[in-house]
Amino acid sequence: MFPDHFTFSIDNYVNKFVDWLIINHGEFFVNSSNFIVKLFIPFENLLRISPWWLIISVIGVLSFFSTRSFKFSIVMMSLLFLMGILGLWDESMQTLSLVLISTFLVICLGLPLGILLSKSGKIRFFILPVLDAMQTLPSFVYLIPVLMLFGLGKVPALIATIIYALPPVVKLTDLGIRQVDKRIIDATDSFGATAFQKLLKVELPLALPSIMLGINQATMMALSMVVIASMIGNRGLGQEVLLGINTLDVGRGSAAGIAIVAMAIVIDRLTQSFSIKLQKNKGINQN
Repeated sequence: MFPDHFTFSIDNYVNKFVDWLIINHGEFFVNSSNFIVKLFIPFENLLRISPWWLIISVIGVLSFFSTRSFKFSIVMMSLLFLMGILGLWDESMQTLSLVLISTFLVICLGLPLGILLSKSGKIRFFILPVLDAMQTLPSFVYLIPVLMLFGLGKVPALIATIIYALPPVVKLTDLGIRQVDKRIIDATDSFGATAFQKLLKVELPLALPSIMLGINQATMMALSMVVIASMIGNRGLGQEVLLGINTLDVGRGSAAGIAIVAMAIVIDRLTQSFSIKLQKNKGINQN
């Protein structure tokens, strides 16, 4: 047994801090939740009310634009069509809206933070442990205070997804910029480039493969949160999996699982193909 006089409990301190937030700033969290919902719902409704053939066609066009391959476009469209065949089109659109919105917010937060980390060793020293905690801390641990502050529904699901998916974008953006060849940086300095010009025209383009990998990983991690998000009130494919577990309905859970896999393949292949296309275009511009 570990000696009792060496133990220290943080339970009361954490609980008191959360209670203090709720009592003194509860209205702020309610207003924030309402604001996020007003941004979230219109996009989700747009996907849900859009004709299925239109969404499939848009994915087909994007697929062909990124690869110039009819075969690739047909495969991507077929995977989306599979979601409809399984009777899970509406649930798939709800899940897709959560993934897209959370990924967009992750990119908006992750890219500037990754750039900041690459430029400041002191900030990097303090932020990296926080990012490590965000990646390794079980989702249910930070879901407890998020649920208390924002209640059940889409908002805590979105916040939990952002917390889980943010670290790859930040870390890989930081890594990509720091791995830029020092000789290239010295050459840009010798030509009198400003820090902003150096970042925008040299460092970010050369770090693009690493940045795109981070975005791809963040998107896949956001999709992996759909089942956990369903446990806190978010509807979609995750809810179908959860209902299948609760009712021991293997068929229902399997159908939702297949739809999730199909969506993951579409998102993964599209982000990869656009990454390759962007890298090729940057290579042409640099030459």
